[in-house]
Amino acid sequence: MAEQTKEQEKKQFRYIVRVASRDLDGNRPIYMALTNIKGIGHRASLIFARAFERETGIPFDERIGKLNEEHVKLLESIIKDPLRYGVPEWVLNRRKDFYTGKAMHAIMGDLEFTTREDIKRLNRIKSYRGLRLAWGLPVRGQRTKSTHRGKGPIVGVQKKEARPGTKKKSSSSKSK
Repeated sequence: MAEQTKEQEKKQFRYIVRVASRDLDGNRPIYMALTNIKGIGHRASLIFARAFERETGIPFDERIGKLNEEHVKLLESIIKDPLRYGVPEWVLNRRKDFYTGKAMHAIMGDLEFTTREDIKRLNRIKSYRGLRLAWGLPVRGQRTKSTHRGKGPIVGVQKKEARPGTKKKSSSSKSK
């Protein structure tokens, strides 16, 4: 009997799990696999995995490949709307959106789009922060005398080539 259940588990195990438009390694624990999603760091992933554990009873360090489709959908909904599942607001990466005023957690393409739009808005109003971001310089008061130099293309120095016909005349030929 125990052998049959192990075989069933092997058949149900998925080596690649698709969560939030991203393929995750099924051998990794839930909290570690979530860090592969853009916008979720190690701290947020652990808190999301704990919220998932509260909802389902499945341990947060269970391999993500063992989850069925229903659990994966629940995990996606926790990631997309974490406040509904008891995740504290300080975990979210957009606590007070400029346009809506709501707290939300942006991931993947939404995160890239919102940050790009924020930078465009800062450039449009010609704020100090927007200009520094556009120039590729640090924003938060760091020193720039010796750091933040390697952002442009590499420019090398080349030796001047000898041009033909520009030899110096020797002094002996002038005396004649």
